Amino acid sequence: MPEEKLKKNEITDIRACEVIDNRGNPTVRVYASIDHTFWGKADVPSGSSTGSYEALEMRDGGARFGGKGVQKAIHNINAVIFPGLKGKDGTRQRDIDALMAEMDGTKNKAKLGANAILGVSLAVASAAAAACGLPLFRYLNANAQVLPVPQASLINGGLHAGNDLDIQEFCVMPVGAPSFAESVRALCEMNGALKEGLLKKLGKSAVNTSEDGGFAPPVSATREALDLLIDATERSGYAGQVVYALDFAANGFYDPATGKYRFEGSEKDRDDMIGFITKLIQEYPLIVAIEDPLYEDDFEGLHILTSELEKTMVIGDDFFATNIARISLGVAQGAGNATLLKLNQIGSLSEAMDAARYASQNKFSVVVSERSGETEDTILADVCVALNAGIIKTGGIRGSERGAKYNRFVEIEDEMGRLARYAGRNFRFP
Repeated sequence: MPEEKLKKNEITDIRACEVIDNRGNPTVRVYASIDHTFWGKADVPSGSSTGSYEALEMRDGGARFGGKGVQKAIHNINAVIFPGLKGKDGTRQRDIDALMAEMDGTKNKAKLGANAILGVSLAVASAAAAACGLPLFRYLNANAQVLPVPQASLINGGLHAGNDLDIQEFCVMPVGAPSFAESVRALCEMNGALKEGLLKKLGKSAVNTSEDGGFAPPVSATREALDLLIDATERSGYAGQVVYALDFAANGFYDPATGKYRFEGSEKDRDDMIGFITKLIQEYPLIVAIEDPLYEDDFEGLHILTSELEKTMVIGDDFFATNIARISLGVAQGAGNATLLKLNQIGSLSEAMDAARYASQNKFSVVVSERSGETEDTILADVCVALNAGIIKTGGIRGSERGAKYNRFVEIEDEMGRLARYAGRNFRFP
């Protein structure tokens, strides 16, 4: 009997295994094959400061890995998702993602796990790109051309660091660089200058690092951290070429029982926080972006803040959770003017790209973001370029899990040649 001929672009294999991320926690790695010839691979990132509206990351519970194992998610990939996708056309990404959503049948991917679904979604896309002979960014968008400005977190606090800073991330954005490669050089040099400054002013403990790869110095005041960052920028020769961004991650210091924020040594209500933020930006006009400045359900407060800070990017992370339904609330209420885009918040490539398109169509800027729990997987860089997003939020400049993604952007820029366009000062709408 003649051997059955494979259909073109047929999914022929999907395999998953458990690997570890940069925090030493387990995560899902997925391999997918098209026509037994073309392979794709994807690792699933994980956040530590997560909002209430994110898709569910499935963990095992129990004693193994402190309950953080992902064997259940891997079982769902091998026993449920692969049999359901075997033989399907791997280039029909939207169909693949929709079929997995149907298999799961819940609003937040609680049955199969967002980490299972996302891993397969990304691995299949990568295999399909290989089958088409294209890099992933070009496979996802023939018109991809923008290299984003990195929003690099060089000083950390909040839930990602072991210090007394309440704000989670103090970021630099080298908007004056002529290319992405030169923006990386600027970040490296600023990071070196910051380390020297911290050692000189605060001693060895100041150069301990956080989950995001930035420094976690023993300071507690927002202005002190900003001054340290600005000093490093100036000493490294990049004054006038850099702007700043803050991720408040306000859920981390909000007390739902009292409705107050425990911030910088005192309790503050919404008006106090809005007053603090508006005054801070008046004092530091180079702060061009703030993220999650209030508790994730305070759309009214976010509207007030957005109205008062017309020239500032007011970014929703926990507010919007890469979810069109949540973003639409912000659009309707004038609450925020930009959305963070995290692939694992929504759990599939198609849904994430749809959220980005919806945001852009409604004049919301898109900030693609890593998670604090990352691996050396570089798919996020390709997705960011495919979206022509103006900003990539990358964590610090150190660590292979961050460096791999920086290097992939440099690689893409080199591959594009003269067609590449660095977002630079047009980062909001490149």
